[in-house]
Amino acid sequence: MLKDFSGADHIYIACGYTDIRKGIDGLAAIVQQTFHLDPYARSLFLFCGRRCDRVKGLYYEDDGFVMVYKRLDGGKYQWPRTPEEVVDLTSQQYRWLMEGLCIEQAKAIRKSSPKDLF
Repeated sequence: MLKDFSGADHIYIACGYTDIRKGIDGLAAIVQQTFHLDPYARSLFLFCGRRCDRVKGLYYEDDGFVMVYKRLDGGKYQWPRTPEEVVDLTSQQYRWLMEGLCIEQAKAIRKSSPKDLF
């Protein structure tokens, strides 16, 4: 489910370590109080613990919250560890993260606009 998630307008990751033992109310409070974002928006909020092999997601549908939890069998997520920061990912960055890659790929071809070409 998380690999192909397309229902959200935004995908935010909570950088740093999060106590992923928290439930829906605890994660929603982090979204509101720490990042000053609306947990009821059409946004997926992702959290990662210290081990980097588990991620929790929080998403609000029309009638309630959905919380997903994923534990990798092998490997780890390349999770940014800047504390107290939230990052709004592009769809490409989200795919990289779910594939175990860093969200800032040094060799990725950056998109340019026509004005940048001349």
